[in-house]
Amino acid sequence: MSEQHTMEQEEIQSKVMRAGRRTYFFDVRATKAGDYYLTITESKKFTNDDGSYHYKKHKIYLYKEDFQDFRDNLEEMTDFIINEKGEEVISERHQKNYKKDEEEETNQVDSAASDFTDVSFDDI
Repeated sequence: MSEQHTMEQEEIQSKVMRAGRRTYFFDVRATKAGDYYLTITESKKFTNDDGSYHYKKHKIYLYKEDFQDFRDNLEEMTDFIINEKGEEVISERHQKNYKKDEEEETNQVDSAASDFTDVSFDDI
């Protein structure tokens, strides 16, 4: 199936995970051939200077043939992080030189790759 999807298929099964300003949508969809695949969408809320807000979305398409490799890599990388840094969150807010504005600008483009590390895929 091509990566360019002009028309999204109807969700077969959906789950929403809220995480602060981010919301993750896990949607099972059907291919034209009738098989299922998973889309994972990260939606992040940004507040504009005038108080209005907008959302930026990043989407990953995950097909059955990649499930095991995806799970293996996710498990390996999350285990590495926990083993290296523990389960307690280390926040920039606790650093002396923390600046809120820099956090807002950081990783807007590539945030999806790093933000899925705390999700369990046991239900796939």
